[in-house]
Amino acid sequence: MTPLQSMMLDFEKQYWHHAGDKETAIRETFDMSAVRYYTHLNTLLDEPEALAAEPVLVNRLRRIRDARLHTRKAG
Repeated sequence: MTPLQSMMLDFEKQYWHHAGDKETAIRETFDMSAVRYYTHLNTLLDEPEALAAEPVLVNRLRRIRDARLHTRKAG
């Protein structure tokens, strides 16, 4: 795993009260848009190295991602 990927997993361990706060922190911490960050994060969640490094976090984020996908498909 790259240092950036490790940093992203550490970042995801934080609790955010408001989505806007997290988006601001993404821009400040990673110097990228929230859309780009989440694209990278979703790719990272499918990496075996990420699962090995942070199994509880990665499985939680996968469940959230899958639930959102299911909701979108249900329409």
